[in-house]
Amino acid sequence: MSKTDIRPVRLPDDKQETATHALTRVRRYLAEHKNLSQINVTVQDEVDREPLALPREAVELLASLLAHLGAGRAVSVVPSDAELTTQQAADMLNVSRPFLVGLLEAGEIEFRTVGTHRRITASSLLEYKHRDDRRRRLVADELTQLGQEMGMI
Repeated sequence: MSKTDIRPVRLPDDKQETATHALTRVRRYLAEHKNLSQINVTVQDEVDREPLALPREAVELLASLLAHLGAGRAVSVVPSDAELTTQQAADMLNVSRPFLVGLLEAGEIEFRTVGTHRRITASSLLEYKHRDDRRRRLVADELTQLGQEMGMI
């Protein structure tokens, strides 16, 4: 499998409002047509109007992308089976590459080796992130409870 390009896309400030407007229309359509599994749209240029059928899931993903782009956030689309380099995975977790390698060697994240290089699937990375987020929430809840019991909160 080849390396995955995960460079994020960010809209210029002058296009964020267009994304937000499109998001409003897409969300309204999805809400009004809850039973449709396929969404028909029309692609139009100067000459032709062409119908295009899209799976509902693709339109829901489009809505999510528009929400993030309209809010000024950068977005990357990474297939769940994409194999990431250690640097790409570290960037996605916002940690250093050596820290990520430590997580790999400790068995926290599944990976495979290709020659001397480590490769991590995006799904393995996201599983780790969800487990870590859950663990952090539990610790924060415990700290809050302790603080309340001690009368500090």
